[in-house]
Order: sequence, then structure tokens, then C-alpha cells
Amino acid sequence: MSELLIRARALVAGWERPATAPLEFALESGRILGLTGANGVGKTTLLSALAGRARVFSGVLEKRPGLRLALQTQDVPPVEGVPLSGRELLALTGAADDGLPPWLVGRLDDRLDHLSGGQRHYLTLWAVLQAPADLVLLDEPTNNLDAAGVDHLASALRRLAGSGTGIVVVSHDHEFVEAVCDQVIVLREAGDVV
Repeated sequence: MSELLIRARALVAGWERPATAPLEFALESGRILGLTGANGVGKTTLLSALAGRARVFSGVLEKRPGLRLALQTQDVPPVEGVPLSGRELLALTGAADDGLPPWLVGRLDDRLDHLSGGQRHYLTLWAVLQAPADLVLLDEPTNNLDAAGVDHLASALRRLAGSGTGIVVVSHDHEFVEAVCDQVIVLREAGDVV
């Protein structure tokens, strides 16, 4: 049985000032919500508000009590000169390597700074997807991924949703959003009506 995880009613979010048009949506467990739209309409800001990092200026954001969140951002920490392997990164985050794509499993013992940007990105995504969370928030998860990585990610998200986890995906990749998400919201400029 699905359970309501979050609900937004006339939600306006931002940092120093409002950055989104009022939004209405609800997300239940086991469902994937896609947020898309032009640059500057507040997609990442909205994701940050869901994570409790950005300000809610007006409206209501309801979260299920005790909701556990996992957040993947576009910020990638520098790894140059850090003697940490992919396997060690997964161990530090408590993520298992079961289910990783074959093209990455063979590179787990390599240092992070010896992996491609796409390989490092997928490892950090994998760690977020493996977190003990009821709701996973992903900001442009297909950035830096090749077609095989995007396909593997799509399958991993469907499996995760199938286990009852709710997922919110912010992406400019319309094809990916349409293929993976159960519901898609196209955000508009703050002055536009949603």
C-alpha cells in the first residue's frame, strides 16, 4: 500500500527571495516525480526546499513524520590527490557494490582520481541510491553519464521505486524523465501560473 511522503500546496521556495512559482504536488512511496523546465525556474531550489536546505516563502510543505531523505547534488567534491578507491567510497557510505554495472565493478579498486568524471559521478549516485532513505532527491543525475550509464540508472531507479522508495528527479533530460518518472511537472518562471 502506498503512503504519502510529501505534499506541496501553493509552495513557493527560494533563498534570499522567492525563486519558484506556486506549486502543487504530492508524492507517494514507490513513485517517481520528475521536475523539469528551463534554466532559472527553480528546479534545484525546489529540491533544496524538499531537503530542508532552501527557504519556503509561502504555501505548505508537508512531510511524513520521520521521513528519511537522501540527497544527490550537482556539487562534486574534488578528489585530485585523495587516495580513496571506489570500493572505499562505497564502504564509507555503507553502499553495496551488488548491482553496479560491469563497466564500473572492474574499476572499484582504482583511486577516485583515476576514474573518469562519469565513473565518479555514477559511484556517488550509487551511494545515494543505497542510502537507507524513504525519499531520494536527485539533481541532474544523468549529467556526465554515457548512454550505458543512463540506461543502468533508469533501471536502478525503477527497482528502487519498486521497493517502495519515493524519488524526485530534477533533470533537463526530457527523454530520461519521460521514460522513468510516473509524474512530471514542468516548472515555469516565478511570474507564470502553474
